[in-house]
Amino acid sequence: MPVTFRKSFHILPGVRVNVNRKSLSLTIGRKGAHRTWSTRGRRTTSVDLPGPFGYRHTDRSR
Repeated sequence: MPVTFRKSFHILPGVRVNVNRKSLSLTIGRKGAHRTWSTRGRRTTSVDLPGPFGYRHTDRSR
């Protein structure tokens, strides 16, 4: 089984810094809707909708 590392820090209400073995990311928003920017060039928008529905869109800038 591979060894993984992941840590998340809340720096302000609604702002979180995520650290893992290969990248660093910043998430802004709450549990229902948030936007994430990664040092590897990934930008993700996520929105939870009522019921079993949800929306997630990921862009790569590099």
